[in-house]
Amino acid sequence: MVRASVTTATPLVSRSGVELRYSSYDVLVIGGGIAGLTAAVGAANRWHVGLITKGALDETTTFLAQGGIAAALGEYDSPQLHLQDTLEAGAGLCDEEAVRVLVEEGPARVEELEKLGAKFDRREGKLILGAEGAHSVPRVVHAGGDATGSVVASALAEVCLSGGRVEVHEHEFVIDLLLDGGRCVGAVSLDAEGVLTVSLARAVVLACGGAGQVFVHTTNPLVATGDGQAMAYRAGAVLRDLEFMQFHPTALYADENPTLLITEALRGEGAYLLDQSGERFMVEAHPRAELAPRDVVVRHMKRVMERDRTDHVWLDARHLDCAYLKERFPTVHRGLQARGFDLCSQPIPVAPASHYYIGGVVTDLWGSTNIPGLYACGETASTGIHGANRLASNSLLEGLVFGDRTVRELNRYLAVSDPAVRKVRLALADEPRPGNDLTVVADIRSRLRSLMSEFCGIVRSGSGLEEAETGLSELEAGLIPPGLSVAEMELFNLLTVARLMVRAALLRKESRGVHLREDFPEPDDQGWRVHLLAQLDPESGEPVFRQEPRGARKVG
Repeated sequence: MVRASVTTATPLVSRSGVELRYSSYDVLVIGGGIAGLTAAVGAANRWHVGLITKGALDETTTFLAQGGIAAALGEYDSPQLHLQDTLEAGAGLCDEEAVRVLVEEGPARVEELEKLGAKFDRREGKLILGAEGAHSVPRVVHAGGDATGSVVASALAEVCLSGGRVEVHEHEFVIDLLLDGGRCVGAVSLDAEGVLTVSLARAVVLACGGAGQVFVHTTNPLVATGDGQAMAYRAGAVLRDLEFMQFHPTALYADENPTLLITEALRGEGAYLLDQSGERFMVEAHPRAELAPRDVVVRHMKRVMERDRTDHVWLDARHLDCAYLKERFPTVHRGLQARGFDLCSQPIPVAPASHYYIGGVVTDLWGSTNIPGLYACGETASTGIHGANRLASNSLLEGLVFGDRTVRELNRYLAVSDPAVRKVRLALADEPRPGNDLTVVADIRSRLRSLMSEFCGIVRSGSGLEEAETGLSELEAGLIPPGLSVAEMELFNLLTVARLMVRAALLRKESRGVHLREDFPEPDDQGWRVHLLAQLDPESGEPVFRQEPRGARKVG
């Protein structure tokens, strides 16, 4: 039994007189998407595992995913071909070693997932493989037509919950990581009843998803507020490529949050993108037309929207068989129908929306971060797979492959690590904090999203990014330290991620992949074919950025 004085990474909150509850695990997984569930299910074969998720297991980005999982399972496909497609989409910034791991281990992970209960769509016994942007051959497996995420998440959750294999806590917000002498030994969280829990663990896995809620238009659920990136940053973890936020080309153009995603697989089946005159504008823009890499499609959509002085273009599937559309895309068809649109008979207004955060916590090929005892996988992590632009449907695959590899590393680490910290003196402030009025919190969150969309969205400029920095500072100045309120803590996490994203975007003086600078419109391989790393300076409380050569494997 180890006694220790454990601290949170930073004094984000005060106990405010609230009683503390204690839990202890071998492995604590934070996040309930595909990466977190994969890690939890695998680790539970040997260890006592707890999983905390901010919402319910059916409120994750994974659950909402429509497209599918890319893997070299087809007769005319190969890991080498998948590798080439991923590297090409990544605009010169992928870590080839990490991509090779992804594509070579991916097929086995997909097959294992099906054995766990995920039923992928088949025809005459054979997997149906869909086409998506920047893939040279059809290789995307899907389930329930366009309900892959919910099928996969449900299968993993059922295994996770069966027989009490994993102790699952839904609707619980993780505030910060716990550190003991530089080692991560757990986390402190707040449940829906306002109870604070100190969860002690020999190892912690961050799998909290992305940060799409930084922007006005996003396909991400409301819970995607960059919590994993922010708490890792406060703990001293190294983060990377924070300027790269991928915008999905075809989200429904509507005033809603999150906005309805219209899967790329629809374009894979032959749907067109049209301008205001009804002309296909991608045919001359790229050899793969509507199935060009996402960054290319978004760039040309932006050009056409500016030319036509409109905020959207049109997605047209009217030339495709209606019965087939309803069968293949039931989620999209029903979602559009509920909003007054008919996929079969009318073009659908679409516009880019924030979709996937490429930036994240730097890990090695086994999920390890620079902090002993802290691991990361899925969208929270930065493995180098996606480069400057993620290949469609590689995200669920990444969660499977690197969730599994994290488990294998946990097995090695826990076999030789110290016993769990079981008795602690928690150095957490205990003073009354009134916090911020929730109407002020909601207003600042709305202003933050508008500010980021205007100045750090699809196309950026030096002057605009400087305005964003100034605006974010002004928003922060209007806040006092948070009380025990999830809404407040989400806002502070959003502000942290936004500041880091803006600063990284300002530093990268080129256009590459999803990062577009109108004042530096071309890629600069000589000066900027590098990663940008960010880490908190504990002395100044400010981030320190440094460059790292592409493909460097050292973590920390």
